[in-house]
Amino acid sequence: MLNGKEKGVEAKLPLMEHLVELRKRLIRVFIVVIVVFCFVYSKSALFMDFVTAPLVKLLPENSSLAMIKITEGFFTELKLSLVVAVFFSMPAVFYQLWKFIAPGLYAQEKKYMTSFVLFASLLFVGGGAFAYYVVFPFGFQFFLSYAHGDVTATLSLAEYLSFFTNMLLAFGIVFEMPVFTFFLAKMGILTSRMMNKYRRFSYLGIFVVAAILTPPDIFSQVAMACPMIILYEISVIVAKVFGRKREVKEEDVYS
Repeated sequence: MLNGKEKGVEAKLPLMEHLVELRKRLIRVFIVVIVVFCFVYSKSALFMDFVTAPLVKLLPENSSLAMIKITEGFFTELKLSLVVAVFFSMPAVFYQLWKFIAPGLYAQEKKYMTSFVLFASLLFVGGGAFAYYVVFPFGFQFFLSYAHGDVTATLSLAEYLSFFTNMLLAFGIVFEMPVFTFFLAKMGILTSRMMNKYRRFSYLGIFVVAAILTPPDIFSQVAMACPMIILYEISVIVAKVFGRKREVKEEDVYS
């Protein structure tokens, strides 16, 4: 029989093993990001042109992006390279995430690894692309409309990059809704019945989020809300398909 001290050590082992496993996965993600960062930084000027393009082509006459501080250009390119490296490393991030949670899944559920990494990466990139090609042009046009008459827009490069990256990452995360739903359904926290029941409230929340994240014009808000509604309906299907198996198994156990 184990004494109290031995029992305590035995109870803590699973938690320690999880922490060690998490540390290992984080280190691997860090290595991937650093390797990609080195490549991206060598091409930082190219990525800077790509990132600033949606704003530059809409700048009014006599307006420009500016380096307000002497070190602003250097640190901005450094930060941009890191953000782009993280963006390109998302498949590796999702793969390591899957490997971390895989031990807690059933054998038949582990076969979804490739699909998870693929769809999670595509959705994240899709969210960023939607922000870049749809939201930014209309948003920048609205904000720059205030630069008229004697008012010129002299915009800080660092401030623009912070706005750009925050929006890009926000849209990337929002587009992960079906992936989050997959895990919540697997854990039994979320069901398709629950999502159907609270659909009206969810739609209201979607439009509130769209109003916060986009400029205050109805077109931009609807342009963001519509994809989110589609993603919500896809998430309902995901919850129904992948959550139902767990529910059936639980019923079989108690029958």
